[in-house]
Amino acid sequence: MRDELELFLESEPVLAARSILLSTLLGSDPPELPVSRLIQIAGLFGCSEGTVRTAVTRMTHRGELVVAAPARYRLGDDFTVRYRRQLQSRSAATLDWSGTWRMAVTTPDTRSQRERRQLRDDLRTLRLGRLRDGVYLRPDNLADSPLGEPRRRVDQVSTWMNVTPDEDAQLAAGLWDLDGWIERATTLRRLIQPLAQRLTAGDTAMLGPGFVVSAAVLRHFQADPLLPRELWPRRWNGEALRRDYDEFDAAYRSALRQWWRSFAVERSDLASDATMP
Repeated sequence: MRDELELFLESEPVLAARSILLSTLLGSDPPELPVSRLIQIAGLFGCSEGTVRTAVTRMTHRGELVVAAPARYRLGDDFTVRYRRQLQSRSAATLDWSGTWRMAVTTPDTRSQRERRQLRDDLRTLRLGRLRDGVYLRPDNLADSPLGEPRRRVDQVSTWMNVTPDEDAQLAAGLWDLDGWIERATTLRRLIQPLAQRLTAGDTAMLGPGFVVSAAVLRHFQADPLLPRELWPRRWNGEALRRDYDEFDAAYRSALRQWWRSFAVERSDLASDATMP
């Protein structure tokens, strides 16, 4: 019988070279790496060097990547916003909450389909929940947003208000699928705990599966509305998932460094063999 990790990996989308490169950079601090490292990571998923270099070239032309130095790349502006949001999501840093909510009321919808889609993405980026068409809100417990461009676009088409709803917890449960978030977090915790143990033991065969699970956890953090503690459902497990992920991430990075060292030694040995008479 297949275990839960196998079933989970089958249910996740197949990672193309572009997705692997973006996930790798989004998980790096700072989000910048030499192309040689990107090639190594993508190799875990069977991507050839030529495939990776082609993907890098195309992503650079689209502005998704930017040349930071010769043979070194960083995230472009749009994905840098996503990176900042991911940092906010992972730390879950919030302010003391006074009970006030921030509400954005957008102007009548005369935008194109592309502009409407962009606005919806920007509102989600700012962690606003949709009450109804044109009305979005969230508890006022986040620091001034580092997400400048999405906030600027929302400001251009919105009027902001402070409101105090009668039923805060009921409103939050209607704006976000909190039960669904909890269930997904429970599944991810069951996956990363044994993965962390195997990586700590030096099982580098878990780097590929661990990469997929890590990306899934970081996406799940992005879906966290970062509610004030007063509005957490009784079973809220966001803090527990973040503790588990910190342990997993430390184990993953340690195993990855070990694998990189062995990879470098192997390449060095191959180069030596090639020069032998």
